[in-house]
Amino acid sequence: MSPDLIFWLALATKMAVTGAFVVVVSRIAERVGGVIGGLVASLPISSGPAYVFLSLDHDAAFIAESALASLAVNAGTMVFALSYIVLAQRRGTAISLVGSLALWLATTATVQRLDWTLAGATATNIVGFVVGLPLASRFRGARLPPAAPRWYDVPLRAGLVATLIAIVVIASRHLGPATAGTLAVFPVVFSSLVMIFQPRIGGPATAALFANTLSGLIGFTSALIVLHLTAEPVGTPLALMLALSTSICWNLMLWFVWRMRRVHP
Repeated sequence: MSPDLIFWLALATKMAVTGAFVVVVSRIAERVGGVIGGLVASLPISSGPAYVFLSLDHDAAFIAESALASLAVNAGTMVFALSYIVLAQRRGTAISLVGSLALWLATTATVQRLDWTLAGATATNIVGFVVGLPLASRFRGARLPPAAPRWYDVPLRAGLVATLIAIVVIASRHLGPATAGTLAVFPVVFSSLVMIFQPRIGGPATAALFANTLSGLIGFTSALIVLHLTAEPVGTPLALMLALSTSICWNLMLWFVWRMRRVHP
């Protein structure tokens, strides 16, 4: 079997596995409400599998450099979420999504022009959280009404994420770790949630889901820092497990705090 055929068969497998994984996780987010749904949505649902598959083709130095690029671009994810929250209060799905993606692309293009260090990328994310969390807090309370699934929900989500995986893997072979890291944190899960939820439950309710993701993104940001710092010293497999554990533990802590506040208001 030729190397090219092996590559394309492996890529098809990666796309199918990741698409199925995202469908399962996002279905969980649909059923548990805004707060927990936001925490689930902020887990590395698409970027995690993207990094796993990158690690199969590249060494630890490549993964560490990609994680730094992802960390810098992660500030654009907050820009995407905040702009969507504002636009969705009065605008329809198309304008809200396209406007948010345009701002994400503009932010990413600016970020990519700079030579980032770990300290600089971390500081940028901290500033984003300091500004973004208070702004988003006023939109968290909107109720999420139940929404019946539609026939295209599953293929839409699976197709979007599988396409991202294909782009990341192919780009990493030709364009290097910075581009791979940037594409790995493209807001594909957020975009799919917009396309699925806003036409069914409205902009303000969907925006509430996004507002609840921002605190969970702190854990994702920390996971990228862990991955960057540990990929070379301990090896990529252990570094990926440490990064995932960081994100999960942070969100579990947020869930515990939320439960305690409900029990003891």
